[in-house]
Amino acid sequence: MHTLIVKLGATGDVVRTTPLLRRLEGQVTWLTAPKNKALLEGLDLISAELRVLDWDERSALAGEHFDLVINLEDEPEIAQVLPSIQYGEIFGAYNDLASGMSYTPEAGGWFDLSLISVHGRKKADELKFQNRRTYQDLVFSGLGLDFVGERYLLPPTPKSDLSGDVAIAPEAGAVWPMKKWAHYEWLKNALERRGLQVNYLPSRPTLLEHLADVRNHRCMVSGDSLPMHLAMGSGLLSVALFSCTSPWEIYDYGILTKIISPLLGEFFYKRGFDPRATTAILPDSVLNAVLQAAGSSVGVR
Repeated sequence: MHTLIVKLGATGDVVRTTPLLRRLEGQVTWLTAPKNKALLEGLDLISAELRVLDWDERSALAGEHFDLVINLEDEPEIAQVLPSIQYGEIFGAYNDLASGMSYTPEAGGWFDLSLISVHGRKKADELKFQNRRTYQDLVFSGLGLDFVGERYLLPPTPKSDLSGDVAIAPEAGAVWPMKKWAHYEWLKNALERRGLQVNYLPSRPTLLEHLADVRNHRCMVSGDSLPMHLAMGSGLLSVALFSCTSPWEIYDYGILTKIISPLLGEFFYKRGFDPRATTAILPDSVLNAVLQAAGSSVGVR
């Protein structure tokens, strides 16, 4: 069996796709973004052999035959790689020359909620808000597999010089500015007053260094972001704040506490900025969750 996975980014989405590698057998080729290649190389697989190519190396695929292609990207540019290869079956998105981007019926569970949804963008967002299935469940079931909690796969990392009890990842990308909660500094001060060592995760040159920083803590606090996935993949107890994206798509693996904004419905999948979205989650609720996750017996003052 030779399978091609096309999943370039975002990096957190790449990480949450790695459970598939625990179920696929034979040879797997994964086409990803250049920055994500280091997270996939060197993974310890049991029943599959993994080859990782970054987007700049995609020409190496030309003429190859795959039994199955899993394309989890919805961009036409990425789908252009498909005509250069041969394959038996495809799951996911492809470019229909007559109607544009489309997807296979089996992949509808996930792509019906996407930007290329056959229902249109507005209805797709409504379906996404109503959905209570995790990303893994939607993808696995479309492939005819049962998701039974298969964990993320992450590579070994170098030693980090940053360590502590709690890591905070306060930043949000330009696409989702409302993910940036307004009270991280208050939280850091409150935790430090209780004797916990707290660090903001710094920017690092590589993803492996970033992952090493995460692993040197007991607990992670973040929005719905890459550090949340890296923490869960490393077995850390985590607290994640959801202000504008789906908490239900995230499988918690029994180690993630989700704190959902009371205004989630108002700001769901909105990409602008409204300060109310960043302040709707109360500081004490986050503090209590972090203290419990960090193993502290000290209550909130």
